[in-house]
Amino acid sequence: MKVKNKLRLGFGFLFVVVLFFGLISLFYINEISNSAKVILKDNYESLSFTRDMRTVLDDHDLPLSAQPAADFDSQLTKEEHNITEAGELDAVQNLRRVFNQLRGKTTSAGQLKLAERDARKYLRTIDMVNMKAIVIKNDKAHESVKNASIFLGFAGTFTFLILFSFSINFPGIISGPLNSLLAGIREIAQKNYTQRIHFDKNDEFAEVANAFNDMAFRLDEWENSNLSKILSEKIRIETIIEQMHDAIIGINENQEILFINSAAKNILGLKENRPEGKSVKTIISENDLFKSIIEGEKTGVPFKIFADGKDSHFQLETREISVPNLSPDHASPVVKAQKSAGKVYILRNITEFKERDEAKSNFIATISHELKTPISAIKMSAKLLADDRVGNLNEEQGQLVEHITGDAERLLKITYELLDLSQVETGNIQLNFVPTRPDQIIEYAVKAVKFEADQKGLIIEQKIAADVPEISADVEKTAWVMINFLSNAVRYSHAKSKIVVEVSGHDNMVAFSVKDFGKGIESQYQERLFDRYFQVPTDGQNKSGSGLGLAISKEFITAQGGDIGVESEVGIGSRFYFHLPALPVTI
Repeated sequence: MKVKNKLRLGFGFLFVVVLFFGLISLFYINEISNSAKVILKDNYESLSFTRDMRTVLDDHDLPLSAQPAADFDSQLTKEEHNITEAGELDAVQNLRRVFNQLRGKTTSAGQLKLAERDARKYLRTIDMVNMKAIVIKNDKAHESVKNASIFLGFAGTFTFLILFSFSINFPGIISGPLNSLLAGIREIAQKNYTQRIHFDKNDEFAEVANAFNDMAFRLDEWENSNLSKILSEKIRIETIIEQMHDAIIGINENQEILFINSAAKNILGLKENRPEGKSVKTIISENDLFKSIIEGEKTGVPFKIFADGKDSHFQLETREISVPNLSPDHASPVVKAQKSAGKVYILRNITEFKERDEAKSNFIATISHELKTPISAIKMSAKLLADDRVGNLNEEQGQLVEHITGDAERLLKITYELLDLSQVETGNIQLNFVPTRPDQIIEYAVKAVKFEADQKGLIIEQKIAADVPEISADVEKTAWVMINFLSNAVRYSHAKSKIVVEVSGHDNMVAFSVKDFGKGIESQYQERLFDRYFQVPTDGQNKSGSGLGLAISKEFITAQGGDIGVESEVGIGSRFYFHLPALPVTI
């Protein structure tokens, strides 16, 4: 039977039970009401008639005159039409006969007295018959009320038991299958595809159960059919990982080694053991290199490991593995779509690139060193050509010599920058820390660019705080950074504008800054200004540099324990700054 029909039948049954109880109640209430009506209407009226006739006899002399006789006759006539009890008819007929004597004019006094006595006797008979009937009918009414109460009690109890049983059992018809379906769905959510649901009845729930069983069967079939494929893919992936030259380590969410290839075992010295499946804590306690890798100490920073009989360079990459969250924690207020399945650590062997980089740095250093002498010679020759003692040059020759001198100076500057860069790349920066006053560095740098600034009519304004402390720094390299800042400011400042050089002390640091009022630098280029070989695109009015000055400046400042940066806004100008640690003030 369909669930819809079950609901209709159940509620129809409830309607019939309520209707049955209501009809029985109405029937017995009507019976009680009718019994009460009979008592009040019939017998009570007869008693009322006899009372009125007795009153006429009591209040008037015999024989009865016309008006009393008419009153008596009226009540007697009503009684004659209200005879309901056995024996009442004879008494009424006799009363009619005696009444005719009571109003007769020829009746003697003795006869009248006898007739009055008989009339009262018949009136008492009528009263007794009706009173007895009232008692009998009252008893019957009470009996009827009692029977009705008992029957209604039984009917009410029966109806209550039926409704109670219905209210207990009928919801189970709906909730039972739903609970079974809910339990089955939860089992499926836990990947228990062998779960099945069976209902004996043929209704919608049985159809849902059949659909559920079909779904579970297909899921179970799909999982079993794909198991071999998954295992095959797993073996394939493990083979690929094993054959990769980079060292790869996989850690699952339980901090256990999921996979590790031979390259990683060789580097970490784990070849003799079988680390797969072991806890990370166990291996960390025995292997310091493995510990530094797992704890992220080497992430993003090239480091050296002795492997394969030589020093090799590696760079660590860490990847978080996220998978779909197929079984979320419903107790949690936030349900995430993905969850972490562990991490993969990749040790990339960058030895070849490191060697190439060192070769490049050595090549640049060698070439730069070799170029210094011929470039200096070209510069000296151009200077001699410009000297009047050698000979006079015409205007065009003078311009050519001037261009040669400028280009030679530019080449020589680039050569020195390349030499500094090679020192930076090879880690051979030689720093000579000496206590010095910041104003001395500023004075040296300003003198170095004063001639070029005067040619453009620029004013270099110096703002050096009076209480600025001394610093311990490499004067030559720090001054080189300031000269680089000032040279760039002179190059990109408008003619006859101003450059502000400021030095101040705060938080145990000394701040140096150079501010120009040129066209400024767009925000998209500011983050890359200190990268090697990066050059801000120009509009053709200013010559671009080699792209090394700011990169070398950053290396010089960071090597001295400071930091460097830029603030710029298009149309307003730029402010380059760096901070160096101040010397403690001795008292």
